[in-house]
Amino acid sequence: MSISQMLLPEYDMEMATTRKTLERVPEDKFGWKPHDKSMTLGRLAGHLAEMPGWGALTIAKDSFDVAPPGAPPYAPPNFKTRKEILDLFDKNTADARAAIAGASDENLGKPWTLLSGGKTIFTMPRVAVIRSMIMNHNIHHRAQLGVYLRLNNLPVPSVYGPSADEGNM
Repeated sequence: MSISQMLLPEYDMEMATTRKTLERVPEDKFGWKPHDKSMTLGRLAGHLAEMPGWGALTIAKDSFDVAPPGAPPYAPPNFKTRKEILDLFDKNTADARAAIAGASDENLGKPWTLLSGGKTIFTMPRVAVIRSMIMNHNIHHRAQLGVYLRLNNLPVPSVYGPSADEGNM
């Protein structure tokens, strides 16, 4: 079995659960945040929508510079509606899935580098980037979003088991 075939079931499950969580994001709470140092609920949801797109980029390119010297830094989109978030999430999830499915074991074993201002933040094999910066990073922020929902008295979806709001799967 290829590496991509081993990654895809986990990827599919995590992205489906993230989408289910994003569907709960209320547009009237986009500006809400639990602390001054926290992201707003809308920005957090947008971050989750962007993240899968980095999967296709990881497979297609050897590196990404978030603030390339002499060029503008990466600027996240400013979402106005939940539909915009879900549309980008769906597009990015499908693009990354196709990239993962088409990636050879050789390509997934090649190093990939994240840079900022031309300076290396980290270098890892592409497969490790997919697992850590795409899937695990997604899981981390999805859990944050679940807390944001709870703090706003909104139902939290079942993820790996029942939630207090959904007793069944």
